[in-house]
Amino acid sequence: MQAVTIESGRKSMHCPAFKGIMNESDQSKGIDAPPVSKPACGATIKLPVYGNILTAPNYEELLDTRRSLRSYSDKALTQEQLTFMLWSTQGIQYAREVNGLRPVPSGGCRHPFETYIVIKSVKGLEPGVYHYLPLEDVGQKSATIEKIGIVEDYESTITNMLVGQAWAAKAPAVLFYSCIPYRAEWRYAEASHRVQLIDLGHLGQNAMLSAVALGLGSCCLAAYDQNVCDNVLGLDGVNEYTVYAVSVGTQE
Repeated sequence: MQAVTIESGRKSMHCPAFKGIMNESDQSKGIDAPPVSKPACGATIKLPVYGNILTAPNYEELLDTRRSLRSYSDKALTQEQLTFMLWSTQGIQYAREVNGLRPVPSGGCRHPFETYIVIKSVKGLEPGVYHYLPLEDVGQKSATIEKIGIVEDYESTITNMLVGQAWAAKAPAVLFYSCIPYRAEWRYAEASHRVQLIDLGHLGQNAMLSAVALGLGSCCLAAYDQNVCDNVLGLDGVNEYTVYAVSVGTQE
């Protein structure tokens, strides 16, 4: 397989070149594309349209205000705020044959991520583990979720998931993002893995800017216990696994 060499300050890193690899992908072999989103496993919950709830006066101030927030008050999130956080990071604006366009960019429009929410305090919702279902609201500014698990001790659970970062457990909700790598591998084979890292950065930036636009704060977390997170979210750790987390709430 042809490879390109990228010179770094420490050593050479050999990465598969895109040229040629796409001819070896499952897409090039005529294999059907994987689903763009996981289906619901049970009863669903329709969240309200987010409406006119943004507080940032302009884009410049939005960028100037964005900082990582690690101190949260006891104030609960509203369902409308949760809707906007979900829609602005992984909502599907409209679906196409093998993918769906979303507010975040993704290499080849593959969007290999799923969104899970561990909720402590969102008005009108029970604490627990939820999964976002973007295909239920294509083209709409609402969101649909399903409850997939309970959390008997939120703060202990979040602290364990995030390797002792107890400050994150004070947030009313933490969004966890998983990766289903085959969604991107179907098109880009081995080269997809570096693209997915870039895509994850796009997602995290949207999440943080969206939180600021709502008058909230957030912090992106890449330090987590893989086994604990995958277990809490019900992931197999191979075909789907945790890759990122974002705590969200009001500043203390």
